[in-house]
Amino acid sequence: MDKIRVLVVEDQPKILKNQLKLLAAYPEIDIVGTAVSGEAALEEVERCNPEVLLCDLGLPQMSGIDVTREVKAKHPNMEILIFTIFDEEDKVLEAIKAGASGYLLKGAEADKIVESIKEVKSGGSVIQPNLARSLLRHFRAPMEGQPPPPPPVDPARPVDANAPRQETRRALTERELEILQIIAKGLSNNEAAKVLGLSKATIRTHLEHIYQKLDVTNRVEAVTEGIRQGIIGL
Repeated sequence: MDKIRVLVVEDQPKILKNQLKLLAAYPEIDIVGTAVSGEAALEEVERCNPEVLLCDLGLPQMSGIDVTREVKAKHPNMEILIFTIFDEEDKVLEAIKAGASGYLLKGAEADKIVESIKEVKSGGSVIQPNLARSLLRHFRAPMEGQPPPPPPVDPARPVDANAPRQETRRALTERELEILQIIAKGLSNNEAAKVLGLSKATIRTHLEHIYQKLDVTNRVEAVTEGIRQGIIGL
């Protein structure tokens, strides 16, 4: 298995030391660098070219949001996971808008951190259930007042050739709805696979179909669109 190159950015030395100790136990993770400030993080990104950046949101001077914005502008394929705390919901939203692939609550167990690193490296996003409701409320707010989306197409229903033509989207299957609801609760691909008794590859395939049908590109957009259409809830 190829190791995932990770850069850790944390301004508190004790926390940084603990994170490094936890991640050192996982052979699939290669810590290629560390930084204690946003400015140092940008330099380290250029020096060690990580695949995933673990970045504290509350950095002094240059914040994790600023780091995310600058890194994604120069390295759009680099994945960024933000470490946050319970009372930073607005900042988490800004980080995701800036290009972060997800976030973790400080104090998360090592298994959860590593699973999240793997998740974003494979193209997924990480939504923690503790903040998902508030985060999605922010995404949903601009949509209020818009007309509801057209109902899903029923393949068994005959098509009226004289009816006005309109663009429609394929309805999600029962299994796809089930998976969309599960990821809305913050479960990773691995956790969803265990809950449903499926393989991770099968979960990924279903997610690809969900993204195509909802015309989205990631988990946050999929969950938000699912709520907007009223096909799932939190």
